[in-house]
Amino acid sequence: MAKDNDDQATGWKSLFPGDRLNPEEDETAPGNGNRTGEPAEPAAGGRPEDGLADAGPSPEMPSGEAAAGRRSRPKSKAKAAKAGPQDPDRPAGYRRRKPRPVLWSFFIALGIVLVAAGSVLFYVWNGLRPAAASDRPVRFTIEKGSRADKVAEVLEENGLIRNAFLFSYWLKLKNEGSRFQAGEYEMTPGITREEIVAKLNAGDTVAAETVRFTIPEGFTVVQMADRLASEGIADKEKFLAALKNPSQFTGSVWAKLIPNDADLRYPLEGYLFPDTYELPKGSTETDIINRMLSELDKKLGQLPEDWQTTLEERGMTVHELLTIASLVEREVVLDEERPIVASVIENRLNKKMPLQIDATIQYLLDKPKEKLTENDLKVDSPYNTYRNPGLPPGPIASPSLKSIEAALYPADTDYFYYVTKKDGSNRHLFAATYKQHQKNKELSEQNEKN
Repeated sequence: MAKDNDDQATGWKSLFPGDRLNPEEDETAPGNGNRTGEPAEPAAGGRPEDGLADAGPSPEMPSGEAAAGRRSRPKSKAKAAKAGPQDPDRPAGYRRRKPRPVLWSFFIALGIVLVAAGSVLFYVWNGLRPAAASDRPVRFTIEKGSRADKVAEVLEENGLIRNAFLFSYWLKLKNEGSRFQAGEYEMTPGITREEIVAKLNAGDTVAAETVRFTIPEGFTVVQMADRLASEGIADKEKFLAALKNPSQFTGSVWAKLIPNDADLRYPLEGYLFPDTYELPKGSTETDIINRMLSELDKKLGQLPEDWQTTLEERGMTVHELLTIASLVEREVVLDEERPIVASVIENRLNKKMPLQIDATIQYLLDKPKEKLTENDLKVDSPYNTYRNPGLPPGPIASPSLKSIEAALYPADTDYFYYVTKKDGSNRHLFAATYKQHQKNKELSEQNEKN
């Protein structure tokens, strides 16, 4: 038996891999025998069994099949290197698969696409869902001519939608936005976009704060200015100044036909229709005048269909019609007497007689008088119908529709005179002759005394 320090030993050192300093030296050592995994050839004159028996038991030596397995070697260095280190937990014949980078790249790209798509979907969903609900409504205004994208910006600024950009594209997809109406709206955050669109399409606006005023029939523009000023609705001086420039107003087509006459005190006198009005709070003097002018055109449109034909047949203009109607309005209280007084005016005009209507003198006074004096009747003015024949330069008040109808369709009479009865009935006494008129005046004076 060879010893461990024997240079020629072929025994125990070859049996223990752990004792080898260099595995390659062991494989090429003379005592390793063949490298087919079979036991080495026994020494001359002895048996393998004897060799093992002589060696005796060793505490470090593996026994039985373990020892035999230890003695087996790879068939070649190339195969051993190719096989690489063996995992004791893997089955015999296992070969590690090569990594597949193309497959991994595909899965990574797919993951990125899915994440991006999910992010976009979440962005769209979140941007189009209703805004956070609130119990407090908000007010906002949609200006005239606003485009759908501008409306979306206003909605986002007021917390009614989450994303104006997405809302605008949603409107395009739904073919909405072209029917939105301007105005002031009130909506509560949390309503759906469909509800918002429905309100904007329907013009479901908030009723604006308004001012309400009434202009009685027969009021002059000065009286109108006083009333509007006393109610804090308009400035008197601004109102009267505006009336002297009819060209700046667009409320009436008939107002554009007012003659350019320097004798007119207020060119728009008689064209502001007396009625009850309701306008937005903060309306200017121009807004008020335009509104009243438009009402005149509306009321003239309610006359019989032949009213313009009748006017032409009588050789009258709308300006002259309103002038006669204003005289009737200031002279008459009872509707049934309006056509009769209109007939007196027509008969006098046809005879080229002075109209001698007291209301034209009162119009010239700063403050109307209960009874005119002789000096009042001598005032030098084109409106003085005692001194000047024919009609005054223009209306002296705002006539009612009844007075306009009476001036257009006067009664057929032969009266040239009238005087109030002064008996509290607001009626008149009419006469065809001056003599009869004098008698009526005496009767009127008696009634006044009684």
